[in-house]
Amino acid sequence: MSDDTAHPHDQEAVDLTRNQSLVLGVLQQTHGPLSAYAILDELRDHGLRAPLQIYRALDKLVEYGRVHRLESLNAFVACSHPGCEDHGTIAFAICESCRQVVEITDHRLAGQLQLLAGEAGLRLNTSVVELRGRCAQCAAA
Repeated sequence: MSDDTAHPHDQEAVDLTRNQSLVLGVLQQTHGPLSAYAILDELRDHGLRAPLQIYRALDKLVEYGRVHRLESLNAFVACSHPGCEDHGTIAFAICESCRQVVEITDHRLAGQLQLLAGEAGLRLNTSVVELRGRCAQCAAA
């Protein structure tokens, strides 16, 4: 028996609203993380005026696996790995100098975190790891 229903994480199955599409477009065109207010500033000419409009769009985009929230920066980035919502662990390498963000998927890290969580008595659903430092380009400068 096959399941033909669309899952919210299936990137092809989700019809984005106008606001969600605009927010995702800004994040995809930006090479670094953006705060919700920076996104709002970029979209004022498109009729978006309230922070709540941006936050609602971001919440859904995060739910759909199209955008990730970087807790340490209180900012958002577009997902760079199609289908990464299937991964319970996502890691980000964040340069503290230029703010470049690289999304990393590593099954070994995911397995190790599952093991550590289990030892602590926790059934892990998801985890986000943020690695902060200086990228090779900034370190060489």
